[in-house]
Amino acid sequence: MPNQPIIESEGLTKVFTVKKKQVHAVTDLTFTAWPGELVAFLGPNGAGKSTSLRMLTTLLPPTSGSARVVGHDIRSDAAGVRARIGYVGQLTSGSFSQRVRDELLSQGAFYGMSRGASNRRADELIQSLGLGHFATRTVQQLSGGQKRRLDIALGLMHAPPLLFLDEPSTGLDPQSRANLWGHIQDLRSQHGTTVFLTTHYLEEADRYAERVMVMDKGRMIADDTAAALKATLAGDVLTFTFEDAARAARAVQVVTRLTTVEPTRSDATITLAAPDGDRLLPIVIRELDAAAAPVLRASGVPPTLDDVFLALTGRSLRESGAGQGEEDEPGEDEAHPAGEPRTPDDQHRAATVAGDIKTGAQR
Repeated sequence: MPNQPIIESEGLTKVFTVKKKQVHAVTDLTFTAWPGELVAFLGPNGAGKSTSLRMLTTLLPPTSGSARVVGHDIRSDAAGVRARIGYVGQLTSGSFSQRVRDELLSQGAFYGMSRGASNRRADELIQSLGLGHFATRTVQQLSGGQKRRLDIALGLMHAPPLLFLDEPSTGLDPQSRANLWGHIQDLRSQHGTTVFLTTHYLEEADRYAERVMVMDKGRMIADDTAAALKATLAGDVLTFTFEDAARAARAVQVVTRLTTVEPTRSDATITLAAPDGDRLLPIVIRELDAAAAPVLRASGVPPTLDDVFLALTGRSLRESGAGQGEEDEPGEDEAHPAGEPRTPDDQHRAATVAGDIKTGAQR
């Protein structure tokens, strides 16, 4: 369905009741995603990202609103949605005592694939995702990066047109993160898979996503390409340093005539964030020379997605940890305070989620 949306969400809302108080985890989530897109879903901890994904994947019923995913309604046709999507949660979804290849074959069986088709698909994924060296190991023997690759293979076993990834690279070392993104790009180029993911690594979203959606306190506050968001909401940070404060003060008057952005001065340095900074930088330097306020040093730093979030909310996305917004599915983390190790039973919760999707695929 190349000309039809692959996700249509209208007013999707989730309200939890915690200690007799209502907590709005997600409010009025409305957007459309198209086949082939790589959509990055950003926001601080507790912004509602994971709750949104769980609603879209039918693992959590919405309080109100509606959504169609791969052409099927998440309320009235949950099985139809589950049969056509892949979902990789934040925890390892493999069964610890199962060998890697056997786990892939079991996934294929859950989706009703024939033995021959499951074997062919497992071999294809083992090769494309670099699982060959440990295909006969049990899941509990794998490293963190190897487990995440297996998670993605499990999500792709039935070749879904849409793949949801919830923090796929969290906890991975830089090399494993780079390898994982290489695999994600291969999946898109080879299979045309649509990818919808959450991540706290802003540079990943900036580099790979064609589209960036930003959530804060359960509401979507921005939706555009990374380049457009940075150009519109943040701008290049230009810094000019002068021989003394008097020249810097004179420079402020010159810069004010050249742009609508108000520069700030600190002693002999002035700074401003301009949406067209790369064009403005040489113009400012020439005008300052003509005004007898020559620049000693000048720099232009491109904006980041964190600058976008800062412009939208007044605070940094990187520093906005849990507790800044509404709780994301309250109660889930209360049983595991930060810093306490999770048990194997806790790690198997993701397998239960995957099992829920598998069960739905058979209905």
